[in-house]
Amino acid sequence: MPRDGCAVASMKQPYKDEPMTTVADIINNMEGKFNPAAAAGLDLVFQFNIEDDSNFYAVIKDGTCSVNQGDAEDPNVTLIMDAATLQGVISGETDGMQAFMGGKLRAEGDMMLALKLGELFPV
Repeated sequence: MPRDGCAVASMKQPYKDEPMTTVADIINNMEGKFNPAAAAGLDLVFQFNIEDDSNFYAVIKDGTCSVNQGDAEDPNVTLIMDAATLQGVISGETDGMQAFMGGKLRAEGDMMLALKLGELFPV
């Protein structure tokens, strides 16, 4: 496990014809953005359903995280968006709340937990 407490499961490699930043690239880069101090005492699962790419989920547990491809069994919150919205939110070019209000991002489950993502993975 990397020193910052975030382990990332192996993701598919992008095909030659895919854009430079794929969902797999974004997921792999989440490791470097993880803030373990913000995750102290937490036990949460965030599911990311990407409409035009691979789904993934992040397990946050007491200062650590692991990011895995696929679907979590019982996530606390599920965020549904397309790959372009994910890229914009993760890069900071798109405000997550504006994407939500504009219908580009939907949340199911405990929607208030979605606000915690900005602290856990600061831009």
